Amino acid sequence: MSKFLTVFFLLFFIINTNAQHKTNWHLMDAQKDGVQGISLYEAQMFAKNRAPRKEIIVAVLDSGVDIEHEDLDARIWINEDETPNNGIDDDKNGYIDDTHGWNFLGNANGEVVIGDNLEFVRIISKLEKKASRTSSEQAMLDKLKKKHDKEYKMASESYANLSGIAEIVEGVHLILTEATGTEHYTEADVKKLDESDNKKIAAAKLIYADLGKQGASPYDLIEATEYFGNQVNFHLNKDLDSRKLIGDDPANFRETGYGNNIVNPEDSDHGTHVAGIIAAIKGNLKGADGISDFVKIMAVRVVPNGDEHDKDVANGIRYAVDNGANIINMSFGKAYSPNESEVAAAIRYAGDKGVLLVHAAGNDNSNNDKSDNFPRDAAPGSPSLPYWVEVGASDETNNAKLPAEFSNYGRKTVDIFAPGVQIESTTPYNTYEKQDGTSMASPVVSGVAAFVWSYHPELTAVQLKDILMKSSVSFKNTKVNVPGSIRSKKFKKLCVSSGVVNALEALKMAQGYGR
Repeated sequence: MSKFLTVFFLLFFIINTNAQHKTNWHLMDAQKDGVQGISLYEAQMFAKNRAPRKEIIVAVLDSGVDIEHEDLDARIWINEDETPNNGIDDDKNGYIDDTHGWNFLGNANGEVVIGDNLEFVRIISKLEKKASRTSSEQAMLDKLKKKHDKEYKMASESYANLSGIAEIVEGVHLILTEATGTEHYTEADVKKLDESDNKKIAAAKLIYADLGKQGASPYDLIEATEYFGNQVNFHLNKDLDSRKLIGDDPANFRETGYGNNIVNPEDSDHGTHVAGIIAAIKGNLKGADGISDFVKIMAVRVVPNGDEHDKDVANGIRYAVDNGANIINMSFGKAYSPNESEVAAAIRYAGDKGVLLVHAAGNDNSNNDKSDNFPRDAAPGSPSLPYWVEVGASDETNNAKLPAEFSNYGRKTVDIFAPGVQIESTTPYNTYEKQDGTSMASPVVSGVAAFVWSYHPELTAVQLKDILMKSSVSFKNTKVNVPGSIRSKKFKKLCVSSGVVNALEALKMAQGYGR
């Protein structure tokens, strides 16, 4: 096993054996429950004698949403002006049969794009095809090719090594999953298994123990194989061109109507998880609770397994705005954006129409004041627009470990933090999982925004952001670990508000706002 693989598996092992956070911890209250959640249940008690006044539409720009999930189907937006599946653009908005949203990653034949390459790989392909290049273009090409060659070599070697043992590992994982009753079994679960009369379980336990000595588990190895397979087949594949399937002109940003209405493709895990954080039904004894009850989810698919295209992001934002979205959640990002100005124009369009945009800050434990994380509303180091909320991820503690170790941050560019570690939510086919990321923190903020806005629809998006920021629980003078570093800083150095979003305090402030 290579040194790289050993380190990689050790990382997976550490992540997957963290102390388990309680289900719904992110909704709990610090004083009552001892975890730094958003005090949602306390906010509901505060509003118990009032009824929400407006149903808020949240557009989830993501990988798709399982609109038939048992915890989401009642919360999915329905385009009342569109007759389902009649092949006619009834509402004349340019999108045929967009009953629940739109998929910009497909074609009229019902085919969908699942995997795609990274933006920097697309830039390489475009520059290599140019007959002549400027000196700056050549310098960029040389830089990106060096980056690509290094990453592709590592990914292809790792994938080849893992593929050789994939069949054995998958067999072991299946045996242990069936024997323990869960695919997320622990070392303790495996040790409890009775192997005396079952040779398969005995063999599986031996392989499991051997992998554990190397800092891995069967589940980790399967995930690692999938990860490197995606790198080789999609993310770093210079020959891949997803637009051939879609059939659009990728250079024409005025082109709309391409894609199809399949908003729940097979690879909709991420978007479904995001949607559930915002809107999953509470109190039904199924999975985790969503944040806002008076809400509808509009599914807008713009994110493949790879980097999103600027054209799809810009059109996705405009689609959401034009079809009534109040909030747009964007739990995605990339390091390069060749058509940044087109996306920026769509962002301004949304802001001008009174829409609140909420975006995940990224999971590279880097400083967004100094690095690119697209889409963005302003250059690195510049304050965000008044209707844009950039979100970092926090953990359940109120001490030095408050910022999630993976979270991006930025004193000027990251507005607020929100719970983003082991957040349980919906996943396709009526399942539930705990996931980490600023991708989870962003919908926590979107959910709180929808919750508050449903009670106070008189607020503007600008006012709502102001409330979210000012009502956040402040940790400005708390010394915290800087993500990805051995240094520590006061939390006020990591984000604009110096705080973590809080539903109770936001609702209280909204009630008296402007008085």
